Amino acid sequence: MSDYRAPVRDMLFAINELANFENVAALPGYEDASPDLVEAIIEGAAQVAGDIVAPTNWIGDQTGVRVENDRVIAPEAFRPAYKTLVEDGWLGVSMDPEYGGQGLPSLLGIAIEEMLQSANLAFSLCPLLTQGAIRAIEAHASDELKAMFLPKLISGEWAATMNLTESQAGSDLSVVSSKAVPEGDHYLVTGQKIFITWGDHDYAKNIAHLVLARLPDAPEGVRGISLFLVPKFQLDADGNSGEPNDVVPISVEHKLGIHASPTCVMGFGNNKGSVGYLVGEPNQGLAAMFTMMNHARLGVGLEGLAVSERAYQKAASYAKERVQGAAPGHKERGPIIRHPDVRRMLMMMRSTNEAMRAIAYVTGADLDRHHKSPEKEDRAAALARVDLMTPVIKGWCTEMSQELTSLGIQIHGGMGYVEETGAAQFFRDARITTIYEGTTGIQATDFVGRKLLRDQGKAMGLLIGEMRQTLAEAQASTNENVKAIAASLAVGVDNMEEGTKWLFANFQTDINVPFAAAVNMLMITGYVCGGWQMARAALLASKHLDEGTDEVEFYQAKLYTARFFADHLLPRTLGHLATVKAGPASTMAMTEEMF
Repeated sequence: MSDYRAPVRDMLFAINELANFENVAALPGYEDASPDLVEAIIEGAAQVAGDIVAPTNWIGDQTGVRVENDRVIAPEAFRPAYKTLVEDGWLGVSMDPEYGGQGLPSLLGIAIEEMLQSANLAFSLCPLLTQGAIRAIEAHASDELKAMFLPKLISGEWAATMNLTESQAGSDLSVVSSKAVPEGDHYLVTGQKIFITWGDHDYAKNIAHLVLARLPDAPEGVRGISLFLVPKFQLDADGNSGEPNDVVPISVEHKLGIHASPTCVMGFGNNKGSVGYLVGEPNQGLAAMFTMMNHARLGVGLEGLAVSERAYQKAASYAKERVQGAAPGHKERGPIIRHPDVRRMLMMMRSTNEAMRAIAYVTGADLDRHHKSPEKEDRAAALARVDLMTPVIKGWCTEMSQELTSLGIQIHGGMGYVEETGAAQFFRDARITTIYEGTTGIQATDFVGRKLLRDQGKAMGLLIGEMRQTLAEAQASTNENVKAIAASLAVGVDNMEEGTKWLFANFQTDINVPFAAAVNMLMITGYVCGGWQMARAALLASKHLDEGTDEVEFYQAKLYTARFFADHLLPRTLGHLATVKAGPASTMAMTEEMF
């Protein structure tokens, strides 16, 4: 049996009450998304994640992957899980019905994604990359390419990857050297890419690689990069997989974590050139690829939550079972969950998980508003909020996962450091999340540079305005827990606003000011957004308890976790604000030779 069970009740609370699913379901095209259907989908996905995918997690970690005869050998234990996702239609829940998707809200897709990631992070990366590629193809490819590729990608019959990085081109894509030469109605692509997640496997009948490369007459730098769709197998006259397309995995990386996810060095056109198709306009590939990357960044932020959730469940289960000494106030030996410091660590994990889930799901509802709202102004406002929150979700949630999965080990004590308990795997797997799809530093630079300064603080100002509305409601509450939460949130919102104002007042004095402060400013925003959503959750819980409910325990627990977040997590904004205002002087003082 699996040690993971999806937190269905909290997911439904986040979907229905915090993300206000009733409003999402009222958007054009989502009318069939009834509450009963939502509950059925979440419970069905939870069963698949817990019973079919989760048991493969440890097996995959121990089995790993390898390259033999120009192909990746991935864990055989994953094959039935992938087959279930395909046959039961789980990969197309929020995809376009025109190409075989079910057309349900992105919010539901995010919840399903979280469950798959908790169940087996390494495995979940395969459909995550495919879904990101689908978004890029939908937004930028020709109608002909859409018809050729989207139905099979949405069904899961085919998979997809993202090929950006080269040995000399990591975060700096301006020096990408892969080439694409026109030949008739297609191009011949040559080059080598590294760090390609799920670059090869045989669970799917074909793999569509989205590859950044340069045309012969392309200008230098990022303005000369084009995007190409290069299938593993060429397509026959009927659009099915045919002959090999000169695309091979050269090797796989040996990594700290996600051992069962093949991170490949990929070779394109080592013999005659790989047939590829231009996606979008020539030399506009980076803009097209960012459609996929932004989707992936939200997905990676969700991974921070997902791995932390499973780490929490394992730690809580262990704490209830492990007998060790007499806790304060107890005469007899008992489970370690009685000890205040173990409770502190468990509450840190649980409350932060709930805050991260709330932020991610509310942003998912904004994504649906952007796609479906009939009002242009509403679509624009929703997009601005998604743009603002994307680096926060990616950066803050993944940074928190480092702390939370480490606490999971700590709760296990020495047994947590032993691989057989499984606690260490979550810590190892989580470590990559702050790195790929743009490091925390890159997310923070994007957040401060593009989402605050370039936007002149408009999106942040609107966010703070909404927070102050919630704050006023919480301050007026008669519930003592809610009033205490409001007091902490008020300080946090003030700190976030003060940090933003300080950046605007000082960023022109020294080019290093915004970038030295960026990570701390992002972390302030993450904590305050989490605190805001937990305050909203506490208000809703208090209302349900006052009105009478059959779920007294759930709503009381929600109040307690929200109070803990306010007491223990929101005060961290004080330290981050002090670091922001310290400026870059001590950071940049030493010469390079002093290091």
